[in-house]
Amino acid sequence: MRRWSGKRNLSPLVLALAAVGCGPLGYYGQAISGGAGMLLQRRAIEAVLERPDTSPELALRLRLVQELRVFARDELALPVGDAFSHYVDLERPYAVWNVVAAPELSVEPLIWCFPVAGCVSYRGYFSERAARGFAARLEREGFDVAVQGAAAYSTLGWFADPVLSTFVGYPEPDLAALLFHELAHREVYVRDDTTFNESFATAVEEEGLRRWLERSPLPGGMDSYRARRRAERELVRRVLSCRERLAEVYAAATAEEAKRAEKAGLLAALRAGADDPELGPYGPWLGQDLNNAHLASMGEYRALVPFFQRLLAEHGRDLPRFYAAVAELAELPADQRPTGTTEVSLRAPSGCAGAARPGRAART
Repeated sequence: MRRWSGKRNLSPLVLALAAVGCGPLGYYGQAISGGAGMLLQRRAIEAVLERPDTSPELALRLRLVQELRVFARDELALPVGDAFSHYVDLERPYAVWNVVAAPELSVEPLIWCFPVAGCVSYRGYFSERAARGFAARLEREGFDVAVQGAAAYSTLGWFADPVLSTFVGYPEPDLAALLFHELAHREVYVRDDTTFNESFATAVEEEGLRRWLERSPLPGGMDSYRARRRAERELVRRVLSCRERLAEVYAAATAEEAKRAEKAGLLAALRAGADDPELGPYGPWLGQDLNNAHLASMGEYRALVPFFQRLLAEHGRDLPRFYAAVAELAELPADQRPTGTTEVSLRAPSGCAGAARPGRAART
């Protein structure tokens, strides 16, 4: 069963290489060493399949990946290239750990900006210890903080993203969805617009999976996937509803103590649904000590999915035409691109990486 990990993201290595020469050297050092070490561990899937010590289970999964790559290239018109043609055993549960932070009385996340790669609402680490150390520093400064593990990431075509042990064992529908999602980032990626990028990739993921399961049906595969998707959508609905209500509370002209009390009550009510069967495997996510950072991170990632699904339908579900239409939207200025009601409008200035408090300039 795939664990809910908040989101997938850009590799810290990409963010670091995009900003070499400025910013905190400790962060870039761990990103470059961790990312480079992962790349050095890569082994071509064909070579792994030829090894006598490769387990039958792993071999089966890697052959499935090879089939999915061909399908993504030929049927989904995605720029596969050499992505997912190598394998890495990380010997840990996640590829990276993301730190997300938000002010105590705001659901707008802090933004970190990187030259070339642009601005993102998280800071990624290859080391859980380093991520939690940075999170602790932000907590001491008074921010709500969440540390979330991510099983996969994208380098946007800078490198050949490998298949990782952290996700190769996913059920077939989930593995297919993940690969289609990450490959979609290679097709279209807009600097500084997380909501646009992730919503587009999610729309491609869902369309790709629908086509894959129609062509390669699994016993109960689509039904099982749809059930998980319904549960996930219900989780997102509840979280976004709570986030919207909290935004209203924080914007009200009331005392901070009153806002803190309402915040505590709303988050407690959200956590109370953790055991609801309607949430399926995602219920436990609500059982953690939720704060603004958890809500902010989820809100950015699905706001425009319905828009992209409508755009795909308007183009007769022709994916190349759809990609061309999305690429045209991506060229528009930020204030002319589509937005979702939950999209965070904060845009921090470009430059060396640093934390950007809402309404304030980034600092290195």
